[in-house]
Amino acid sequence: MSASVDQAGFEQIRTWLSQRCGIAFPPSKSELLRQRMERVLRRFEFDNLDRLAEELLSAEAQDVELAVMHAASINHTYFFREPDVLDRFVDLAVPTVQAQSNTRIWSAACSTGEEAYTIAIMLAARLGPAVLNKIDILGTDISGPVVERAELGIFPQRQFSQTDPQTIARWFRPTGIEQYQVVPELRNVCTFRRMNLKARPYPFTRPFQFIFCRNILYYFDQNDQAATVEALYHCLEPGGLLVTSVTETIRDLNNRWEPISTGIYRRTQ
Repeated sequence: MSASVDQAGFEQIRTWLSQRCGIAFPPSKSELLRQRMERVLRRFEFDNLDRLAEELLSAEAQDVELAVMHAASINHTYFFREPDVLDRFVDLAVPTVQAQSNTRIWSAACSTGEEAYTIAIMLAARLGPAVLNKIDILGTDISGPVVERAELGIFPQRQFSQTDPQTIARWFRPTGIEQYQVVPELRNVCTFRRMNLKARPYPFTRPFQFIFCRNILYYFDQNDQAATVEALYHCLEPGGLLVTSVTETIRDLNNRWEPISTGIYRRTQ
């Protein structure tokens, strides 16, 4: 299909994703967005992006909205991603976790849950399995299907490329061909919910001690990056830590954060 045929619909979809979800597809990523929308066209049997945009902008097309969000969001992840950042986080987190009766951790843009489960595994490895009784981890993502997969806790072998076999044997059980499911004691620590990071302010009445927001900010434009980081700031208790990825920096977005190490920042007040 020629891009010029449905360019108006394409632009409407791109604008909707930016305004509704904070997901930016600049001109350099136009072809990527078109590829991702192809699966939505096939699912709903739409002829072109003009027809998809028409449904997307209607007031009663929630199933289309969810499908577009899911197709546009980035859901590729794996266990123990960026281990240097994770190891440093655990070093910093241990005193807080030991001192408190309950520690709240939020994995924003959690995808299928690998990050949330990784955090729990690493804290249990450092402090012993009993620590799982005093930590609560919330994972949120804009995509309903990936949240459902996170809750199910079943992962294919390819997600464990960076995982030690002994860790797999301790925290996962084989289920089907080259698939593993998280053990119940780990699943009980992690709760998953659908949430749009663009929908601010966030609906939390109690602060978190630690927030992970990794590999998502660079899909937002700068205004949404700044607004998201500001909202995260208010969800942390003073002294709490925000963990981003090694490829993302927030130093130009909010100068109230104290840089601790690569990808880790502290709320200063």
